[in-house]
Amino acid sequence: MLVTAAPPDLAGNPSDPSTPPRARALADIRPVVPPTRLLADLVPPRHFADARFSTYRANPAYPSQGTTVARLVEVGAQLAPGKVRRGLFAKRKAAPAIYMDGGFGVGKTHLLTSLAHAVGPDAAYGTFVEYTNLVGALGFQATVDALATKRLVCIDEFELDDPGDTVLMSRLLRELADRDVALAATSNTLPGSLGEGRFAAEDFLREIQAMAARFEVMRVDGEDYRHRAVVTETQPLPADVVARVAASHPGATLDSLDEVLDHLRGVHPSKYGAMLDDVTLVALTGVHPVTEQSAALRLVVLVDRLYDRDVPVLLADDVAADSAAHGGPGTDGVRRGAAVSSLFTEEMLRGGYRKKYFRALSRLGSLAEDGRALTRTPTA
Repeated sequence: MLVTAAPPDLAGNPSDPSTPPRARALADIRPVVPPTRLLADLVPPRHFADARFSTYRANPAYPSQGTTVARLVEVGAQLAPGKVRRGLFAKRKAAPAIYMDGGFGVGKTHLLTSLAHAVGPDAAYGTFVEYTNLVGALGFQATVDALATKRLVCIDEFELDDPGDTVLMSRLLRELADRDVALAATSNTLPGSLGEGRFAAEDFLREIQAMAARFEVMRVDGEDYRHRAVVTETQPLPADVVARVAASHPGATLDSLDEVLDHLRGVHPSKYGAMLDDVTLVALTGVHPVTEQSAALRLVVLVDRLYDRDVPVLLADDVAADSAAHGGPGTDGVRRGAAVSSLFTEEMLRGGYRKKYFRALSRLGSLAEDGRALTRTPTA
């Protein structure tokens, strides 16, 4: 269920034909999301809708990849629909708990979504942030009770950068494991973090403390299969081009970055996905470095939800972007550098949340390239 403000006049001003049409604003969308929707959204994202074990190409040069696939196939078969759950008086055997340890771009998320697909509706799938947001929206015990109805809970990109969230998730995992729910988790290591991935599993096991003995660590060695850089360098587009393409693209939104950042402050992060339900393209003007950490972290969550849904992004960082966002052309046209790579400050990229920020930059760069391709289509 979505409640939104009245849509803007997409046809422009009829009394002034020179006024270009404009797209609706993302900042006008105010989602109302019932708890059942939050739980229903815990499924593999659209980006990995076709991921299956059979489509994972294990590299024979890295035997750990094939070993991990074989083990996950076993777990999937054990938890598949139709398998009877252990009876009350049956001999106790702990439900599987798998942690996939490895570097950036080796296919851990592909494998995790494949496992979720193998188990089907009895699997819950979400990122670390989605689960912490769910607890914030529903409360801890309600979250445990809801997830305990599942056979498998998958946590992608388990994060260790916030001590409070880590303790919360450790407790959640312990409660679910005690209720015979199988668990599977991954975390990411950035390319260039030499040797860091080797210690990711140790860090994970140390931080989850009481749960550590239950987890089976599967090492996924390999190279980034896309051979991508951490950040996709994407030059900004002219603000008038961004506004024109957004206005001609069904389902597009057009806002300044500051308008979106202000809007996100009033929307719980658990609702960001619902905010994008009918959005097919997000256009942002006035893109500039985000200097407030809380605003930057909210933006990271939005980028993750955009990436999950394969929503292209258009970016403009013109000084006059605000006038373009409100229907007028930009007048300055001055560029201040690559909109993506300069989005977060150098201090943020060196700080404790750096992995989140680098992930967001990589994903936003990819989505911005998808958006740039739309400007080259005949309809643009």
